[in-house]
Amino acid sequence: MNEVEVVECHAGLWKGLEDREQVAGGGWLKPGFWLRAILAYLRLIWRYLHVGRYDVLIVGYPGQPDIPLARLLSWLRRKPLVYDVMMSIYLIAQERGLEQSSSFSVRLIRSVERLACRLPDLLIIDTSEYARWYQDNYGIRSEKIRLLPLGADDRLFKPRDCHEKDDSIFLCLYYGTFIRNHAPGVIVEAAHLLAGDPTIRFEMIGQGPEREKTATLANSYGLANLTFIDWMEVNELVERVACADVLLGTFGVTPQALMTMQHKIHEGLAMAKPIINGESPVMSSTLQHGETIYLCERQSPRALADAILTIRDDQQLRARLAQQGYKFYQENLTFNKIGMKLKQYLEELDR
Repeated sequence: MNEVEVVECHAGLWKGLEDREQVAGGGWLKPGFWLRAILAYLRLIWRYLHVGRYDVLIVGYPGQPDIPLARLLSWLRRKPLVYDVMMSIYLIAQERGLEQSSSFSVRLIRSVERLACRLPDLLIIDTSEYARWYQDNYGIRSEKIRLLPLGADDRLFKPRDCHEKDDSIFLCLYYGTFIRNHAPGVIVEAAHLLAGDPTIRFEMIGQGPEREKTATLANSYGLANLTFIDWMEVNELVERVACADVLLGTFGVTPQALMTMQHKIHEGLAMAKPIINGESPVMSSTLQHGETIYLCERQSPRALADAILTIRDDQQLRARLAQQGYKFYQENLTFNKIGMKLKQYLEELDR
């Protein structure tokens, strides 16, 4: 695609999301982690030495700890270094309350991240709001930053029919990590407000640190209109999204929630699905309320419940959101479009 050859150089270190959180919360002090890290970096260096010629070295998320080594290796080969930041692990650590268990670890994460953002020749960030955060907190020069949206893989996420749809049910679907900036509890509260309407059902797919708390809240209300489902394989998830009448995005008010447009928003647009999301400067400056997305007040179950009723009762609105959202995706968020823009950034850097 776009006449670019990508060579992957990777050595596994992390065992999953929980492993990262445990390490960030103080697990990095354990000798077993350091042994694992040393072995992983030795494998990585060995593989790098056998990569062959390349034009630009790109480190992806979450690559903050990898940047110093990548900078050294790219200097030795006299090649530019690009860091695809995606999001701040320091902000994530703050929002997940890791300071309570190890404030020193969180301060160390901030120092490592600051260094990681200052060493590369170019940073790739998805929104201008997030870019300003990096400039204000880490002193990054604006000319060192390029904006690039996340996009969605249209080999998987594309419009498709649902083969198991119950037309008498209006299905509201949330999928993702159960974390504070997504505010899954707001969805539970909205389901509680709409519990008297037997035609509206909710499904929440995923795992995460807020999952147990969210399920406990739902159980306290005895909600029969809400079902929790564990993570699915991506093909199964896509089929489930195809059967949804509306997708529910994020409704939290943390800095991360307000500065980003989550990946699942792009995936919903790619599948031509109506989407409800909390309003934010990023959302309102990128997507048009009532045309490509439906925005509501954040952290407000009542606002979410009203938005669901509005979309359910207005078939023309649902159709417009689906059609215009999909058109926006095709024009701006396909991998081909995003890849071409990234290629232009890299070519400018390599001159």
